[in-house]
Amino acid sequence: MIRLDLPPSPAIAQLEALARQRILILDGAMGTQIQGLGLGEEDYTGHGSGCACHHHSDHPQKGNNDLLILTQPHAIEEIHFRYAMAGADIVETNTFSATTIAQADYGMEGAVHDLNVEGARIVRRALDRATAIDGKPRFVAGAVGPTNRTASISPDVNNPGFRAVSFDDLRRAYGQQVRGLIQGGADIILIETIFDTLNAKAAIFACFEAFAEHGQRLPVMISGTITDASGRTLTGQTPTAFWHSVAHSRPFTVGLNCALGAAAMRPHIAELAGVAHTFTCAYPNAGLPNAFGQYDEGPEDTARQVADFAREGLVNVVGGCCGTTPDHIRAIAEAVAPFAPRSVK
Repeated sequence: MIRLDLPPSPAIAQLEALARQRILILDGAMGTQIQGLGLGEEDYTGHGSGCACHHHSDHPQKGNNDLLILTQPHAIEEIHFRYAMAGADIVETNTFSATTIAQADYGMEGAVHDLNVEGARIVRRALDRATAIDGKPRFVAGAVGPTNRTASISPDVNNPGFRAVSFDDLRRAYGQQVRGLIQGGADIILIETIFDTLNAKAAIFACFEAFAEHGQRLPVMISGTITDASGRTLTGQTPTAFWHSVAHSRPFTVGLNCALGAAAMRPHIAELAGVAHTFTCAYPNAGLPNAFGQYDEGPEDTARQVADFAREGLVNVVGGCCGTTPDHIRAIAEAVAPFAPRSVK
């Protein structure tokens, strides 16, 4: 059972007050920044770097970006710091795939607790460094990704009743992740890139179980993803249906990220802004990927389109997803600064 009567964490009142004053800024892509480091297998495992991970696996680890929390902590902290200095009020942990379900691909299920605890601590260190420079308060958002399995759809076209994961499997995996993020000092839990709302509902349930143990409720940000021009999530929900499926959790924000660039996202965030009675959040990709999987949209182009969201009164929090950089976030922050945040009753 979800208990909404838990005492709120101090971050809830702080964030709500700030969000009524101005449009808040979320950070940008982590994967794009990690790609730019040009890391190899030994960098991922930490061999020879002096930061070797004490969790071992027979699987190759290159591409397991979450593992860099343990094996390249200084590099990850520096990325977080750059986003903070670019204007981000809210900076996400590098824990998108830090669940036992997602880490099973790398044989690193045993590292999950440490990934989440240290992932939150690294962001806190980066934000404290930034705040020591300019005095601005900043918040750690514990990033909770969708996992690589879906609870609503069968992966086997010949067996539509089959499910690769159950609600309880997801609840347990998310619960372990959220407890680690809380232990590491996360201010917010961000459930993001939701393509299956049943996965998100398991994450929400896990959050509130962890909050009950913690003794207070953290702000929850919930962000779905519209996968194509149909304007629906992968499992077929419209933005309105998505909102009604998660509204019971009284999230700090509800919104959309990934999949689409800002121009294609606009009608969907407008629909969500029209029905949601909480703050809204949008962090689109830097356009659509090119034939090589790269993102060509520059900071000014992305910022101009996100500023249109702000001009039309659709958003309370904005940032960037795939392909965005600290330069994109700096440009977005400057572009939305003149506009008032969306009004929430």
